[in-house]
Amino acid sequence: MKNLIQKRYGFEPSSIKKLAGYNNANYLITDRNDRFILKTYPYTRETFNLLEAENEILYALQSSFRGSIPEPIAISSGDDLDIADLDGQKTIYRMLTYLEGEFLGDIPANPKVYASLGRFLARMDKDLNSLSHPDIQSRQWEWDIQYLHLNKPLIEAIPSARDRSIVRYFFQQFDEVVVPELPNLRKSIIHNDANEWNVLTKNHEISGIIDFGDLAYSPLINELAVAITYAIYDKDDPLEWACIILKAYHEINPLEELELHLLYYLIAARLCISVCNSAQSRLDQPDNRYALSSEKKAWELFKRWLGIHPKGAENRFKKSLNITVQPPPEIENRLEKRFKSISKALSISYKKPIYMEKAAFQYMYDAYGNSFLDAYNNIPHVGHSHPKVVKAGQKQMARLNTNTRYLYDLLPEYAERLLETFPPSLNKVFFVNSGSAASDLAIRMARHYTGADTMMVLEHGYHGNTLIGTDISDYKFSDPKGQGQKAHILKTAIPDTYHGRYTKNDGTAGAAYAEDSIRQIENSAESIAAFISEPIVGCGGQVPLAKGYLQEIYPAIRKQNGVTISDEVQTGFGRLGDYYWGFEAQNVIPDMVILGKPMCNGHPVGAVVCTDEIAESFSHGVEFFSSFGGNPVTCAIGLSVLDVIEEEELQQHAKAVGDYYKSLFLELQKEHNCIGDVRGSGLFLGVEMVKPGSKEPDTQLAQRLKNELRNLHVLVSTDGPFDNVIKSKPPLIFNRYNAQEVTEKMNQILRSM
Repeated sequence: MKNLIQKRYGFEPSSIKKLAGYNNANYLITDRNDRFILKTYPYTRETFNLLEAENEILYALQSSFRGSIPEPIAISSGDDLDIADLDGQKTIYRMLTYLEGEFLGDIPANPKVYASLGRFLARMDKDLNSLSHPDIQSRQWEWDIQYLHLNKPLIEAIPSARDRSIVRYFFQQFDEVVVPELPNLRKSIIHNDANEWNVLTKNHEISGIIDFGDLAYSPLINELAVAITYAIYDKDDPLEWACIILKAYHEINPLEELELHLLYYLIAARLCISVCNSAQSRLDQPDNRYALSSEKKAWELFKRWLGIHPKGAENRFKKSLNITVQPPPEIENRLEKRFKSISKALSISYKKPIYMEKAAFQYMYDAYGNSFLDAYNNIPHVGHSHPKVVKAGQKQMARLNTNTRYLYDLLPEYAERLLETFPPSLNKVFFVNSGSAASDLAIRMARHYTGADTMMVLEHGYHGNTLIGTDISDYKFSDPKGQGQKAHILKTAIPDTYHGRYTKNDGTAGAAYAEDSIRQIENSAESIAAFISEPIVGCGGQVPLAKGYLQEIYPAIRKQNGVTISDEVQTGFGRLGDYYWGFEAQNVIPDMVILGKPMCNGHPVGAVVCTDEIAESFSHGVEFFSSFGGNPVTCAIGLSVLDVIEEEELQQHAKAVGDYYKSLFLELQKEHNCIGDVRGSGLFLGVEMVKPGSKEPDTQLAQRLKNELRNLHVLVSTDGPFDNVIKSKPPLIFNRYNAQEVTEKMNQILRSM
């Protein structure tokens, strides 16, 4: 190396130091009076042409940026690019001037230097916009945001399945939102890599920028997308810092509204590129610390970015540039429009309803740019807009969607995969369109199988909105506006160890409650066709059945030739953490299981799972048919949900996060005596609000908490006979940070009262 420098550049270096690099080897060359950078690259014709183009751009910028960008140093022949054999490999090399200054990544962030960055990039981009070069303009590669799709094969290198899903979500968003607009964006040659280790500073001003190796002919806004990504990924309020850069840039090189509209997604795309390439580098170059230097911070921003509404980001960008933000219609107008065609019987959550527009994983976004942490929706079981679920539905919808009178492989495939999660005795499945329809069908099947009509139900139970569903739902028929308990319904007390007669949850309470229920069964004039219950009674206020209760009840029902039914619409598919199905917590196996909307992440579906004997009995009755139950799209989505639960280990995640979440509520209970009980398991929890020093329900406090949390952008609900139980049953992607946010904000509200 020393001989090459002496021969080609005409001086003998006093020292040569190898620098960290990504795909090429760089060296700091020191002469007696000067320092230079020698850059080397494995030879390819394409690389040589791109380096020639890069040098041309550097020369063209010298008139405005001499001393602020590198300048090529010619060899003795006058060329600024040459080829040599280094370490037995044909290598391109060139020398550049060395720029003094502190890296942006080495100084504390402050508004002055970020504004300076915006101004510097704006001035540079104005000069670059006047330049062109065919090799740069024809370049298509993975570090240019517009070619995000080239990084798709690298997603598999990301070790965590949950992390891969976040990246796939933003790939989908890019395809959906950005790709159609790419032809409408201004394009220019851009630096394309203004990261914190390429930007130099002096006295809190940007003094220079290095490494033009990522030059691209790309949408102009991508220059800012790249720079902002690296400038904000360790910031608590990333939008605040992004706006500082944007405002300074805009004052010199004005931005267009479409560019601001897409910026949120372009930043996410750059994060996708970064983490994909870091993951691949971890496999290819596990010892290359430079290639992995920003990976942790990139992931931190990625997960924070999900909690930012794209429209909220756009609104802040526009406001920082004094661009008018068009407000959406007022809530009152939306309500008026709704009630013109929709009955007020269809209730709305919260005193101040939320006008929703979009959702992603555990976040929901309203029409005004606000983000809400969803600690309530169990229906999007694996997360709102989960990319694998979305892709499965889109792909199958474009191929085939029909009814079950035709043969297609997805129906038995999904049925078999679903049944693998159950005990062997539960080996037949009937698909319908909802949990309510499943409840209805289960009761029909039980009556047909037993020849009896009487149903035994739990106090406060809820099993659907059909006629049969409301008949067997105490939550509905005992409501002051309900139809009342029908003669064929036998209601038994909820085995509640907090409010009930028996309170020791060591098995004695369960046995005592069961004894009372068995006495009812024995005293019934009619045989019991079926007993139906949820493992945790949701509308009862998230009340887990007392330990051992079902072990006593199920044999008593079967003794009368009755059928036992577990309603797993809310508690199934790993939500309870310790168990895939809620009935497992009671060490029992029911004869029938009811499933609903979470099984397809919110796509309308339901199912009854039962024994061979019950299925065979039902086959001798009137033909069963459901137009949409088990259609190909449903089956494809259902399979994807099972895949996600397994790949992302969401049952284990629900256990770990749920235990932590519950512990935080228990800590709150120690400080606030208005919290009477904390119960449930996994990510299916209830927090009962009471008058201090008693078990008297405090409905008003629960409602206030629910609505105040909504105002703090956290969604929970209330339930229970007195509507005084805070109910949290979030998507299973919900994490420890989210659990902290909910409980900290609840604590904040309670302390302020």
